[in-house]
Amino acid sequence: MAARSSSRLQGVDAARGVALLGMVAVHVLPSEDPDGSVSLTDQLASGRSAAAFAVLAGVGLALASNRWDARRRLALVLRAALIGAVGLGLGALDSGVAVILAYYAVFFLLVQPFLGWRPRRLLLLAVALALLVPVISQQVRDQLPERDPSSPGFSRLGEPGPLLSELLLTGYYPAAAWLAYLVLGLAVGRLALHRAGVAVGIATCGAGLMASSVGASRLLLGPLGGEDELTRYLGAPPDVQSGFFGNVPTDPGWWLAVDAPHSTTPPDLAGTAGAALLVLGVALLVARRAAVLLAPLAAVGSMPLSLYTAHVVLLGLTDTDDPERYYLLQVAAAVAFALVWRRWLGRGPLEAVLAVVTRLVAGRSRT
Repeated sequence: MAARSSSRLQGVDAARGVALLGMVAVHVLPSEDPDGSVSLTDQLASGRSAAAFAVLAGVGLALASNRWDARRRLALVLRAALIGAVGLGLGALDSGVAVILAYYAVFFLLVQPFLGWRPRRLLLLAVALALLVPVISQQVRDQLPERDPSSPGFSRLGEPGPLLSELLLTGYYPAAAWLAYLVLGLAVGRLALHRAGVAVGIATCGAGLMASSVGASRLLLGPLGGEDELTRYLGAPPDVQSGFFGNVPTDPGWWLAVDAPHSTTPPDLAGTAGAALLVLGVALLVARRAAVLLAPLAAVGSMPLSLYTAHVVLLGLTDTDDPERYYLLQVAAAVAFALVWRRWLGRGPLEAVLAVVTRLVAGRSRT
């Protein structure tokens, strides 16, 4: 049983490591090749890495506990508050990064009602959220405050309405829609992840979701006339593969058919969720037979908050004209630090602080 649990955790941590290093790549490496085409980095990681981060957060919640009593729920609320505080602090830096942590905190708050649900209900909810929330969002966003293009910082707490609107619907990682990722991860985390058949099923479903999302988008935009309608509305052919920062335009409705990164449409949510499942399934399979190969990625994935925070701080303090070398140095430093710290001290530094604070406060609440 211990070996099964170890390989399962190793696989989940390794998948999280892939997601984290993918986000770093998107932040550091060029988004375009010299000829102006979309770079391979962006083709592979843009949108998908952040989505995998969210899906794996749900998996982590499922692995943390099957019984979410009042004390564990309070601990999760405290964890969300602390992560949100870190995110608001990072938002004040001139890093050029759309910091995800403030949104991440909201994810943890929104998922509270569903923590005790069974996998089937969770999967149905994830599908409903991915299909309905983008449609509702497109209908109501014109009535909401205009979003701030910068990442939320502490200064925004003086405007709670616009801040909440941004975190839930209008921002780069709109939590109302992205809750679908967390709910999906919660459902997947309740499965027998140590079984090879389950891992194969997860990877297969992920690949199927990716393929079907692309197919549905192409069908809607092509033969069913979506791109023609957008062209008539805009007066020029639309760019349906880039230029989105969390949401598509509110009019016309055909924008919901695109599957571009960070468009938060049903095809985008489905395709990026599929990519997360594919990575997780493959990582679980490798962990069963060759866990040592995943050790560097698993070490990185075991302390995502610490390494993500360090990455954003570094981007806010430094610059480079050699992004490829800059990226490799960051990856090497992250892997070396994570391997040594995990070997001798266990949890990452910020993860340890969160664990201590939540344990103290949630523990005292029982007395």
